Amino acid sequence: MISCEEEKSAVKPEEPKIPPAYEEFGGSLPKLLDLGADKCIPCKKMAPILEELKEQYKGKMEVVFIDVWKNAKESNKYGIRLIPTQIFFDASGKELFRHEGFFSKEDILNKWKELGIDFSNTTENK
Repeated sequence: MISCEEEKSAVKPEEPKIPPAYEEFGGSLPKLLDLGADKCIPCKKMAPILEELKEQYKGKMEVVFIDVWKNAKESNKYGIRLIPTQIFFDASGKELFRHEGFFSKEDILNKWKELGIDFSNTTENK
């Protein structure tokens, strides 16, 4: 069962792999995939953060949201345990990191930096 989770929780992926749906996103950019639901409270809190990241880092990072309550097979495809879950992929599609629960913009950008992808030199539209 998939439930909403407010608290932060880092989950190390068992084995980095390219999930089947990754190719659907295309491109050669690092990707942040957020699996959640439109009616989940922590997911609603994530929505403006994801939109801001999508706009601010357009051409540098791809941000994708999948509503798992409307697309139930996606939760199985990615093996998520609760929502929201954020999955970080490098440009080749390799899974780098997973996080369960709300994740702030600052924490997301810090995680990218920790993973070796630094967006801080990108011009930000404020």
